[in-house]
Amino acid sequence: MTVLRVPGARLRHGRVSLALSFFVQGAVFALLVTRIPAIQDRYGISDALLPAFLAAVPVLAGVGSVGTEQLVKRVRPSRVLRCAQPVVCLALLAVGAVGSMAQVAVALAVFGLSVGALDASMNMLGVSLQRAYGRSIMLGFHAAYSLGGIVGASLAWAGAHWQLSLALLYGPVVAVLVPLALIVGRWFVDRERQDAAGGEEGAAAAVAPLAMRLLLPLCLVMAFAYIGDSTVSNWSAKYLQDVLGSSEQLATVPYNVYMVTTLLGRAVGDLGVRRFGAVAVVRTGTVVAAGGFAVVAAAPGAWAGMAGFTLLGLGLCVIVPQTFAAAGRYAFERHGPGASDMAVARLNIFNYVGFLIGSPLVGALGDAWSYRGAMLVPMVLVLVTLVYARSFGAPEARYGDGYERPRTADVG
Repeated sequence: MTVLRVPGARLRHGRVSLALSFFVQGAVFALLVTRIPAIQDRYGISDALLPAFLAAVPVLAGVGSVGTEQLVKRVRPSRVLRCAQPVVCLALLAVGAVGSMAQVAVALAVFGLSVGALDASMNMLGVSLQRAYGRSIMLGFHAAYSLGGIVGASLAWAGAHWQLSLALLYGPVVAVLVPLALIVGRWFVDRERQDAAGGEEGAAAAVAPLAMRLLLPLCLVMAFAYIGDSTVSNWSAKYLQDVLGSSEQLATVPYNVYMVTTLLGRAVGDLGVRRFGAVAVVRTGTVVAAGGFAVVAAAPGAWAGMAGFTLLGLGLCVIVPQTFAAAGRYAFERHGPGASDMAVARLNIFNYVGFLIGSPLVGALGDAWSYRGAMLVPMVLVLVTLVYARSFGAPEARYGDGYERPRTADVG
């Protein structure tokens, strides 16, 4: 395997461009999910049919992630991302601009397939760029995603406040984001591999099979983290209003607080990983997240519940980025860059598994038992991360693996 020597300036450009890509995706996804009621009203989607529409997106995203695992054996992840991100943006515009329920179903299907490819390739690039840097930067990319989510949700609020049509809301945003995605894609940095079999494609084809059972602990951690995340996004407002007796206005605040604390936690998370190690950061995040669920379940009133959702944001935010990083590192150590990409694509599927399970699980338990009791279930699931925390540990740094550690002076 040839040593990859990436100039420091190119690494910096690659890091900034990928962070912008994460930002764009966060904004686009927030613009979709926060306007689901408006989409339902525009196309006359019944309450009975809406869950099928919503479930189809993560299911197809999982299919897109599986397809990306095969695709990156032939083309670089950067090329997949450069193609997928504009498609995701245009699919969002189509969701707001088409004329019938059948057409919006097609638009959502395209959105789901392309977002799976986008999420997988984006995290592949993040893992490989972190490896090239030789230090933790993965949380920073996900912080950019959180910032994009806040911006997208704010734009969605403005659209609802000013009673803008979906097409009028999405059109100008997509007109800005598509050119931005195309421009930043020029500076992506990903793996460059060669072998005696003839170039990158030969190297990719020579990757040894990656045993799924070896990734299973990290897959479970990913699914359980997203069950926790979907619990907050889908049930925080209802819980605060119906269980803790808050006003309707106050009930909208917990998710915003959760998003802000997620951003803050990820913004400083890389420093924590560099100082204390990934295992310590993941363990701390897990305990804080579990404590947040416990506070929410036991809260006597709305403000105590708000404090619990704040803790949830600070705790859950570190788990997903570090799970991607650990899976990529594990596969790379054994089989090289191609296996790292495979591991990220497979792990990404469990993002959508958790998203699919979380909301109906809490809803069913809340209706059958109590919503306070239902909040304890994601708490227990998140605590499973402590059992597998050692899986996040990095072996002693070795740079005879095809990558050269950049000098500190070369990278910002």
